[in-house]
Amino acid sequence: CNICIEFCPEKVYEESDTLNKRGVYVPVPENEDKCKKCKICTLFCPDQAIAVDENG
Repeated sequence: CNICIEFCPEKVYEESDTLNKRGVYVPVPENEDKCKKCKICTLFCPDQAIAVDENG
């Protein structure tokens, strides 16, 4: 749905060019080094499909 792409203040996510099993272009973390672990992506993800690794 790309909500994480829209709301991530650090622009960590980009749209994938590969369809998943449901026929959706799933966002992928392309700039993980920019992640500040604010968890805005997890807050807005309607499918709860994102987990932020606190240790990595």
